[in-house]
Amino acid sequence: MKIAKILNNNVAVVLGDNGKEQVVMGRGLAFQKRVGDELDAQQIEKVFALQSDTLTGRLSELLSDIPLEVITTSELIIANARQQLGQPLHESLSIALCDHCHFAIERHQQGIPIRNVLKWEIKTLYPKEFSLGIEAVELINQRLGVALPEDEAGFIALHLVNAQLGSDFADVSHITQFMQEILHIVKYRLQLDYRTESLSYNRFVNHLKFFAQRMLGKRGVWSEDESLHDVVRDKYPLAYQCAVKIDQHIQQKYLYQLSSEERMFLTIHIERVRKETLALQDDADEA
Repeated sequence: MKIAKILNNNVAVVLGDNGKEQVVMGRGLAFQKRVGDELDAQQIEKVFALQSDTLTGRLSELLSDIPLEVITTSELIIANARQQLGQPLHESLSIALCDHCHFAIERHQQGIPIRNVLKWEIKTLYPKEFSLGIEAVELINQRLGVALPEDEAGFIALHLVNAQLGSDFADVSHITQFMQEILHIVKYRLQLDYRTESLSYNRFVNHLKFFAQRMLGKRGVWSEDESLHDVVRDKYPLAYQCAVKIDQHIQQKYLYQLSSEERMFLTIHIERVRKETLALQDDADEA
């Protein structure tokens, strides 16, 4: 494996068997080396074989300025998240998370904390990712000798959500805000005390997550068959009126109008969470 570019003593760019550039990392692997020299495969600790040449270029630029300990810690966080979430994470996460961790540590060392105003929402809407964020902060603090606050767990959680959705980080923040707005409308209009561990609540949250993606991407769901919509409207009047209120809110704030099919699915989810929440409240009162 020959060196195509040296980024620092620990990181180099090589050409893979397919002729595409790969970024390799290992302690001291490029020390006193030159372009064209062979690398000792035993010194390579991590290979970044990204599909996008643009991502490879961004990663090369990033890793040349970041300490090896931060890079390896970031990769441990990603490996743990991939195992616990049980699904693929977008390859850009290596860049985004490494950059974030490095910046967070720099801010901490300079005494410039940044408050995460969405921490409560992130913790509520993405409990698995937030828990992984907590583990990540503990790992960073332990390995790198810093004391990052819990707010950073929320930021890391959003990066993990982003890596699953495959959207921009800004979009994830918009999605989170949108979801919280809808949950508030349903909660206060129907006077519900959500049980966040319930099946219906989690189904509702997942529905809102993917609906928000479609809405922000202007990809609606349309159907010419209005019959089922009318059945749902008549069967669940309270939930339907709540869906109408949400439709009005979305039109006013996001300039997006729900299709009848979207209003129908929203009604069904609202009704499910309403019934299960009220049932759990009754059980608690009887106990």
